[in-house]
Amino acid sequence: MHSLVAASLLGLASASSVRRQSPPDNTQPTGKNPVSVGRTNFLGEQHSNNSCTHRDLGFTGLFAGDWYGLYGDTLYCAGGVTDPDQDTGGFNGMVRDALARLTDDPLTIEWAALNSDTPIAHPTQFVPYNEAWGETSSTGFGGTSLCQIDDHTAIVFYLINNNDAGLGGAGVAKVELQNGNPVVTKRMGDEGYWWDSTNTPRYGDVAAYVDVNSEYIYAWGGAPTTVTDTIGSQYVYQLRVRAADALDLTKYEYWWGRGQGWKVGQPLTEFTPETAVMWGVGQGSTYYSPYYETYMYVHFNGGDVAIRTAPAPEGPWTDDVSLYTPQPYPGGMVYAPGVHPYTDSTGETMTISYTNNNHIQVIKATFNSK
Repeated sequence: MHSLVAASLLGLASASSVRRQSPPDNTQPTGKNPVSVGRTNFLGEQHSNNSCTHRDLGFTGLFAGDWYGLYGDTLYCAGGVTDPDQDTGGFNGMVRDALARLTDDPLTIEWAALNSDTPIAHPTQFVPYNEAWGETSSTGFGGTSLCQIDDHTAIVFYLINNNDAGLGGAGVAKVELQNGNPVVTKRMGDEGYWWDSTNTPRYGDVAAYVDVNSEYIYAWGGAPTTVTDTIGSQYVYQLRVRAADALDLTKYEYWWGRGQGWKVGQPLTEFTPETAVMWGVGQGSTYYSPYYETYMYVHFNGGDVAIRTAPAPEGPWTDDVSLYTPQPYPGGMVYAPGVHPYTDSTGETMTISYTNNNHIQVIKATFNSK
């Protein structure tokens, strides 16, 4: 009789412990990272051949046969200045994002659209603000890579930043070719966004990627703004959509963790280590390496440009391998690396640009033989 009571109590204790068990942490490193770096060379700073600016970000994307870089806050140099290192200082105007065509030389870009400033024209804003939605020229539009739908159409993810009023939401814009240049022709959603930042992840603000091995576009975003604790706010969540359906919100699929997988049309409402895919990585770039035959996420781990790998865009991701440690400019910081796949189709080398205090710097990593 005593043993039966003990067994019963043990069973209750076991059940209780199961109920109290924390959800699995799917952001922990899994598997072996195959990347081995032989050397990384600093190539220099990136400049434009048709204007003069200071800028940040520069996420790369392929559209209609050309590679483009999407930049964040783009500050105009003083009138007549052609070298940003010789700028006279002061505020001379800016746009909150701008698009440039990348050239064969990763140190040289060409702005896709310029204004009428003289004697030096400056880039125009890529994602337009809408005064009917309460937006102004100071409203931020943090965007990531152009994601092609077909030869004439692409989308771009962006995060609306209302400055003192906080983040609005994550949106998608339709991009079409006009006179050979990509132009935002429609912003989706009644207020210019689909995912309210207070209750959904900021999809696309961390990274966006067109999968070369499938028909999907993937996007990663940070936690909703209502998640304010230091640890929880740094988890990264994911969605995907078939490229052909990218302008239809009902077709988007949301990652609910390895246990539940993808759910079509069911936005994530549980923000835990189980439904997250990464933690604390910041903005970066996803890339499929034909050399290592694996997906890579390139980001900053502390002060290092680093790579983690995974068998699929949803992970699981390995630990990081460091490539390079930039020296930040005084008072500045380094962030947001962008991969330039067009520089080497074999994947034996990787060219990466990153922001160093409104300077875009470029490095080239050479991998060891497998």
